[in-house]
Amino acid sequence: MRILFYGRLSEAARASERTMALPAGVCDVAGLRHALGREDEPLAEALAGAGVRVAVNGTVVVGEMPLLGDEEVAFMSPVSGG
Repeated sequence: MRILFYGRLSEAARASERTMALPAGVCDVAGLRHALGREDEPLAEALAGAGVRVAVNGTVVVGEMPLLGDEEVAFMSPVSGG
């Protein structure tokens, strides 16, 4: 599984990309978000922030989506602009 972090989330994750196996017991985006933040409080807070969007295999998802472990999951921070 390839996990991408954009914007301020890459700062919180201290990386713009991670490659890892789907953690045991994780079967959806919410579980992945929880697993990523379980031992990293700043990342947990950033992923729980308002406006954080998630894309799976290049498609923004609304709500939850099941994961199999071979996806590319991107966490994107809100963008401000004019």
